[in-house]
Amino acid sequence: MASIEANISMSLDGFVTGPNINEYPGLGEGGDVLHDWVNGADQAETLRWNLFDPAGAVVTSRKVFEDAGGWGEDGFYRMPVFVVTHRPHEVIVKGKTTFTFVTEGVEHAIAQAAAAAGERKVHVMGGASIVQQALKAGLVDELFLHVAPVILGDGTPLFDHVGGPIRLESTEVVESQSATHLRFRVVK
Repeated sequence: MASIEANISMSLDGFVTGPNINEYPGLGEGGDVLHDWVNGADQAETLRWNLFDPAGAVVTSRKVFEDAGGWGEDGFYRMPVFVVTHRPHEVIVKGKTTFTFVTEGVEHAIAQAAAAAGERKVHVMGGASIVQQALKAGLVDELFLHVAPVILGDGTPLFDHVGGPIRLESTEVVESQSATHLRFRVVK
């Protein structure tokens, strides 16, 4: 059975976007700094590419899919991606990436992703609402946070609406100039 890992970048004060996401599509005003670790040349380089090695499928939101513009010609992920949405859409294939649009909710998307991933991990990669729903439903086995050294002060909070408390056990910490990467096992 696939392990389910919520995997998301956030600010030190817990926001996964900056403010004004409607005026500044994507990560909101000032939110691009949250992904500096992805584009950086620091020691996170190895982490960045090893991040996807154990993954067999990805779950994301329609907004993240649209904001990312489908992740280029090859779809970036090179694996099945399940997009949680309220609007049906035909499957999209970009290179080795297949985008399947799931209208039945995050639980169904994760179930489909787990079936596609086999023994590999499923990465639940946002946005915040998808991660919140997965945590609240008790579907997450691991939480992998990429904490950027910035205080945004406002934006989309990661840990609203998760129910709680959710107990975590720290399993890994990797430091770099542009983020501290924290991996936790969800205690069930």
